[in-house]
Amino acid sequence: MWRRWRMIRQVKLQFLRFARLSGTPDDIAKGMALGIFIGMTPTFGFQMAIAVCFAWLLRENKLAAALGVWITNPVTAPFIYALEYETGRVLLSMERVHLPANFTFAALRPLGWEVVLPLCFGSLLYALVSGALAYAVTLRMIPVVRNWRIPRWPRRRR
Repeated sequence: MWRRWRMIRQVKLQFLRFARLSGTPDDIAKGMALGIFIGMTPTFGFQMAIAVCFAWLLRENKLAAALGVWITNPVTAPFIYALEYETGRVLLSMERVHLPANFTFAALRPLGWEVVLPLCFGSLLYALVSGALAYAVTLRMIPVVRNWRIPRWPRRRR
């Protein structure tokens, strides 16, 4: 029966890998906070490389940073970036961008800074808040999770 629930099994395995990361809870929490901070920035596609490079430079947990980046994945990224754009637009008192009728490079070029500036400002705000929250939650969660006894999956009888 458990073999049919592959998604649940994968979630459990990823959770166990996270719980068994080597290092102190502080190191893992700093790496996770760094990864989530970078994951909230609009650098989609390069986030993992950026997180691992910064973790290496700052001597933080590289694997935790790479795991934290996955806060923005193909499912959550549109919602996160839309929220960041709207927040930045409201805080900067900018008008909402309207797409032109024809999609040519000349028509889309002026929209660049009108989209990038509020998106970057909003993402910086959300990155700071979510990075701090991730550090606090992960720091308290790692010692608790390491003490859990998680049973093995039932084996199929032959």
